[in-house]
Amino acid sequence: MVGISKGKSTLGQVLSGSGCLRKLSFPLSSPIPKRSPDITKSPLTKSEQLLRIDDHDFSMRPGFGGPAIPVGVDVQVESLDSISEVDMDFTMTLYLRHYWKDERLAFPSASNLSMTFDGRLVKKIWVPDMFFVHSKRSFIHDTTTDNVMLRVQPDGQVLYSLRVTVTAMCNMDFSRFPLDTQTCSLEIESYAYTEDDLMLYWKKGNDSLKTDERISLSQFLIQEFHTTTRLAFYSSTGWYNRLYINFTLRRHIFFFLLQTYFPATLMVMLSWVSFWIDRRAVPARAVDIYLWVSFVFVFLSVLEYAAVNYLTTMKLSSHPNVLLRSQLACPCGSSQSGAAMLGGSYSDGAVNDLGSYVREDGEKPDRMMGRLTLASERSSPQRQSQRSSYVSMRIDTHAIDKYSRIIFPAAYILFNLIY
Repeated sequence: MVGISKGKSTLGQVLSGSGCLRKLSFPLSSPIPKRSPDITKSPLTKSEQLLRIDDHDFSMRPGFGGPAIPVGVDVQVESLDSISEVDMDFTMTLYLRHYWKDERLAFPSASNLSMTFDGRLVKKIWVPDMFFVHSKRSFIHDTTTDNVMLRVQPDGQVLYSLRVTVTAMCNMDFSRFPLDTQTCSLEIESYAYTEDDLMLYWKKGNDSLKTDERISLSQFLIQEFHTTTRLAFYSSTGWYNRLYINFTLRRHIFFFLLQTYFPATLMVMLSWVSFWIDRRAVPARAVDIYLWVSFVFVFLSVLEYAAVNYLTTMKLSSHPNVLLRSQLACPCGSSQSGAAMLGGSYSDGAVNDLGSYVREDGEKPDRMMGRLTLASERSSPQRQSQRSSYVSMRIDTHAIDKYSRIIFPAAYILFNLIY
């Protein structure tokens, strides 16, 4: 039988495995150790205790399982920072405000005053998961602290405001540039909640969008800001409410007149000044002469290309057989293809073999082709009359390009040295 002593009691005797009694001495009245506090969980402030943050599961939306929660939105555009035609995007800084009611945050208040919090409380309660559709970059300002504000009314009405800069895509049409008008949109939508769970709307209609009257751009005139609301459908998730901030931009034509057209016009008009300057006044004509000669070099380069193209077209139109030879004027493949060309008749196999021929002596293909063509012409008296025109065409076109590659740079360098 097991005995238990009084006072500082110990368990008396316990029957051991060998049949002997053994004493165990540990106090029955020893205190139970307390659970250590969770150091990873920050203690609640008095205001958070008033809002009963720990009493609710804020990972779920308000009224979960019931009708969709209405979330009103209004926006104040602080600045339209830039418009990029190259990247087809715009950058905007704005104040984005959300309004909804969460009865879980209701608290008693004799004075009916609201409580205002910074961004730390936002991480502990439910807030709408808004994002910018077609955005490329965005961030919440954090100087000198996170630009986030949360205001709670005694009845659970919540205002959530943050200052954001976002760069979003804008499809632009430049068919009427520089007289074009562009329309861009910033689109706001819930990422997770469909219209069955969250009803997103402009809180005051078109008056929900406010802009600073001082907003301006160097290249565009901002004509209009307005709001719209639509439904967006995704095949895998469903329908979502989407809010649009639309604005229309009209390009300043004067900016491009000042930036592009006026300088070009003035440079051309500058070249005319020399017509009224005395030819003996060399210093007064020096800068004007340099610009005039530079323009002449550009003009002559374009004129040279036009001349070569014109001569080639005229020769080929007057001698169709020369066009055939020019199309076959490529490195030849074998003795068989060479014989085909010398004989003046071409077969499909011979033409296909022309691309793989390489001369053992390393002679240039153009010169070799000229010899093969001349040899083929010797075999036929009817082609003797075409020989001079074919050779002259090659001299007229290829020689002009060849000499221009040397003459134009050399002449311009010489002009700069003399100047």
